[in-house]
Amino acid sequence: MTLTGQEHIFVVVFLINLLVALLYLLCGVLIIVPVRHRKKEGEAEILRDNRRSYLLRFLVMVFCPVIGPVFFFTAHLLYLTIFRFQMDIEDVIFSKERVRTQLKADEERERNVVSIEEAIAVGDKKNLRTAMLSALRGKIDQSLSSIALALDTEDSESAHYAASILSDELSRFRMRVQRLAVRMKEQEEDETGCEEELLGFMDDVLKQKVFTDPEQEKFVRMMEEAAESLYKKAPEKIAPEQYEGVALRLMELKDYALSEKWCIRLSQQYPQELISYTCRLKLYFTSKNREAFFQTLDALKSSDIVIDNETLELIRIFS
Repeated sequence: MTLTGQEHIFVVVFLINLLVALLYLLCGVLIIVPVRHRKKEGEAEILRDNRRSYLLRFLVMVFCPVIGPVFFFTAHLLYLTIFRFQMDIEDVIFSKERVRTQLKADEERERNVVSIEEAIAVGDKKNLRTAMLSALRGKIDQSLSSIALALDTEDSESAHYAASILSDELSRFRMRVQRLAVRMKEQEEDETGCEEELLGFMDDVLKQKVFTDPEQEKFVRMMEEAAESLYKKAPEKIAPEQYEGVALRLMELKDYALSEKWCIRLSQQYPQELISYTCRLKLYFTSKNREAFFQTLDALKSSDIVIDNETLELIRIFS
């Protein structure tokens, strides 16, 4: 069987193309990849320079004679001549630190903004909407109780807006608590990350009492469970304010015995902190334990702890 001129040319071109592709594959797999791997020993292979990429290019060259090799040669030539210049990033600073911009207070605007409670009380729809927008610019989780008041306002737009905000924030709170509670049970005995995170944000929401009574009690119990777990593992990681938060939330549930346990733990771990006395005073006053209240008050007066104006006024009243 004899080949025509065109067929003969095709066979020659195909064989030359196959030889070029094969040389490219062998050079890449046996020389280039090992050399670059030794230069970057301990690092993962770069995707464009590993053995699989050379094999894929080889297949493209075989199934696309002439066009394949020309394409890869041109692309490599462009990379060497144009795109290989090093960028001068000497003046660029990569840092995890964030710059806090200090904005000048808009005094004129602040004087004209009333609180959400005042706007609801006087039925001022315009100021109510402005107050809600101002609350959203701050930390929403600390304004939930005020936003909840807008649910009963006559302004349907404000009520609908408040309902949407509360629904989103409370759902986000529930999901976060449930996720951390599950992770807390699965973590190692010496790990405290979940407990610390739970105590770090739960009280800010629970003290605003935006949940129904059963759900409020459920989350308070979960917070107390997290605090108990952290107390057994590393009590030094519990801040005085977190001790007080657990005690006050239990106090609101009228679980005075459990609340007293946390007040005592607070006083034992932070005996020189004013909060260790005021927390017990709040508990004994609420539970109407007159004897324990005055014993704690006398102990505070005889201590050398610096007393704030509010506590000083309390001492004056009951002295």
